[in-house]
Amino acid sequence: MIAPRDLILVIDQIDQSLKSKTTVPVTYSSWVLSLSHLLRESWFLFRFASADSAFPFYTFLQPASSNMYLSTILIFAALLTAAVSQDVQISYDIPTSRESAVFARRILHLTPIGTLSTTFPSSTKEGLSISEDRPADVGGLSIGLPDYIADCESSGNPTILSLSIATTFKNVAAGSNISLSLSWVPPYSVPARTGFQRQADDYYPASLPRFALVGYLEKIPENEVKSLALTQCFTKAHKDAKYWLPGNHIHFSEWVRLVVKEVYWIGGFGDRAYIGWIPIEEWQSVTREEWEKVKLPRESKSWKEWAVDSFGRWDL
Repeated sequence: MIAPRDLILVIDQIDQSLKSKTTVPVTYSSWVLSLSHLLRESWFLFRFASADSAFPFYTFLQPASSNMYLSTILIFAALLTAAVSQDVQISYDIPTSRESAVFARRILHLTPIGTLSTTFPSSTKEGLSISEDRPADVGGLSIGLPDYIADCESSGNPTILSLSIATTFKNVAAGSNISLSLSWVPPYSVPARTGFQRQADDYYPASLPRFALVGYLEKIPENEVKSLALTQCFTKAHKDAKYWLPGNHIHFSEWVRLVVKEVYWIGGFGDRAYIGWIPIEEWQSVTREEWEKVKLPRESKSWKEWAVDSFGRWDL
């Protein structure tokens, strides 16, 4: 039987090798995750580090494991250590703009709030409300404000409930252009780790996809409101929106769509993700079947998130 202390020495060697690097090759993170998976299959390795000490200690809980599992772990760890010393790099298959469009359409469907950016008019035009106390020096400046959106059309044009009292829609009425910015915020997020697991750059917020839709607002005709079941679609995502539906006695509102003309996508780090403009025909041609098949980073709870839920913020 391989002694636990031998495994500790290998893990510590990997840890120190990674810490000694100024820049850690991107391949290490995936290898470390694979190593962690192997550990989970055979041994439960718990690494604890107190807040006032840089020296971690380890505790092993051994279930019904075999020599084969531990041997595999040691071999894998040795290969990783060798790779660290040789500074091995890995190349990623960067998604195409079409593949990125599929991910973007999924983000649109799963993200109920986006930032609408408009520009303040340079002067107050006749017919516009002057009730808001707008500083004189903001004319021509842009402003981004969060607002409710919903994915109710197959074309990829977001549905918006326009309230005439809102700054965004006042600016549009005054002639401003408009864009919608969306970013993927995973429902499951692993806390910061110590040691070599900190190098897993797929956990950095900067690695997550975000994009902007540039277009114009178009009023949706009443017959389309009914055929698209917009009220049901929108209130499914935003239950409180029922108080501001068209015809309410609080504020004037109407259904509008953001007619998308341009899509700018940042999929994450440039060595593994597409960054650039997505052709509008690719955006519009994405089907529901396509975006339902893909998964976004940390969209589903992995074993790491289960471990954090079970053991708190300890470094596993």
